[in-house]
Amino acid sequence: MELGLVGLGKMGGNMRERIRRAGHTVIGYDRNPDVADVHSLEELVGKLKGPRVVWVMVPAGAATQSTIDELAGLLSPGDVVVDGGNSRWTDDEKHAAELGVKEIGFVDCGVSGGVWGLENGYALMYGGSAENVAKVQPIFDALKPEGDFGSVHAGKVGAGHFAKMVHNGIEYAMMQAYAEGWELLEKVDSVTDVREVFRSWQEGTVIRSWLLDLAVNALDDDEHLDKLRGFAADSGEGRWTVEAAIDNAVPLPAITASLFARFASRQDDSPQMKMIAALRNQFGGHAVESKSEN
Repeated sequence: MELGLVGLGKMGGNMRERIRRAGHTVIGYDRNPDVADVHSLEELVGKLKGPRVVWVMVPAGAATQSTIDELAGLLSPGDVVVDGGNSRWTDDEKHAAELGVKEIGFVDCGVSGGVWGLENGYALMYGGSAENVAKVQPIFDALKPEGDFGSVHAGKVGAGHFAKMVHNGIEYAMMQAYAEGWELLEKVDSVTDVREVFRSWQEGTVIRSWLLDLAVNALDDDEHLDKLRGFAADSGEGRWTVEAAIDNAVPLPAITASLFARFASRQDDSPQMKMIAALRNQFGGHAVESKSEN
């Protein structure tokens, strides 16, 4: 299968490689000419045979909107656009309607896997009509982890990004729990090797997880996280999760508290946020702030 891929950053570049390893043809476009296969969206569309599938992997908001606007003028009826970025689900409904006027299909896809996805595969949550999803299915199959799980047709347009948003809200709460436990262990005099306590939890405990493994990786790199400033950004999806909970009258005390904890990190140097920052860097390659930068 042929795929046009727009956006070849940390995620998009690795996704291109994984899809190619599965035997598909990927034509990639990025504003950085050093990583791009073509030099414009027009050239990308011109190299694809119909019906075309173009996967957009650019930042949510204005960048995604402008890319979809341009593609709407280049693609033909029966083609499909996939938004694999971190767009808000309400934007998906708008994009589907805009493209639908020109009989161009739209699929939204939440993607999880970070910098580890190339080798381990990406968890995929996608929304759209069965007809449009079927046109993209070979690419979903190439990107997902091996085995029976790791991808889901979550529902209609918007369902993929809504599911990924909730996934990220849960991630916020899980990271916060590890961070709070780590700070408490570091605080008391009786526990003399916090890193090894965390390591001991990796086998046989009910709290073992990939995030716990990444926490141990971070502590192996910097045992007391002394090199990090206790600051953690939020990507926006935690906020959207809390807003959706309010709109639907669903109580989310743990996720909400974890979001507010990140806000607190911007006021003082928070020990808990050192662990949050370290975990975000481990699984997603997100930037961290060192003490030397302040």
